[in-house]
Amino acid sequence: MKHHRLLNLLLASLLASIIQPCIGGDGDNLYDVCPSDAANQKMFFNGYPCKAPSDVAASDFKSSLLGSAGDMDNFYRSSVTLATAAEFPGLNTLGLSAARTDMDVDGMVLPHAHPRASEMMFVRAGVVAAGFVDSTNQVFQKRLGEGEVFVFPKGLLHFCFNAGFEPATIFSVLNSQNPGIASVSGAMFGGKGMMEKLKAVSMEDLNGVSSVELFWE
Repeated sequence: MKHHRLLNLLLASLLASIIQPCIGGDGDNLYDVCPSDAANQKMFFNGYPCKAPSDVAASDFKSSLLGSAGDMDNFYRSSVTLATAAEFPGLNTLGLSAARTDMDVDGMVLPHAHPRASEMMFVRAGVVAAGFVDSTNQVFQKRLGEGEVFVFPKGLLHFCFNAGFEPATIFSVLNSQNPGIASVSGAMFGGKGMMEKLKAVSMEDLNGVSSVELFWE
């Protein structure tokens, strides 16, 4: 009986060690470092190939992508710059990416989700309202000042907007080298030019317009 219990325990431990990497975040690195060599990628697979060890340089682990504010001259008065392993080679296989969000007065980032990552945001400047919506449609929202941190759980819709009277800057870290972005506004209005179509059509004109005419090109 004791041998059966020991065997069951060993099998359970082995199964857990196999399943855990599959249900967790990005896989563990098998090397000390693995800067991506995306420019020379010849085939598609899950991640990016590594540079040859002899080609790895300190510059692979430095990025200036988040060093300056993005263009906020748009409808939402905001800009989001995301640095993933595709743009920042040193992130490859480390399970990390970073982002910078700039919002002018009255600026906002519309609800979106990262299907492969949780996000921790840090308010560098300004006052921001940030929140997320869980699977029961309950909203968790807080007002954040300079130096404060807020967390968005993996896969949940989240948003933020400038709640102050000066531009706001946010820096974020996500626990995936390719977190992905699922945007509600993008799904509804992106890709097919639907926003432009809706702006050009009055409510009366919508009567009798088929979904094919409205959504498809």
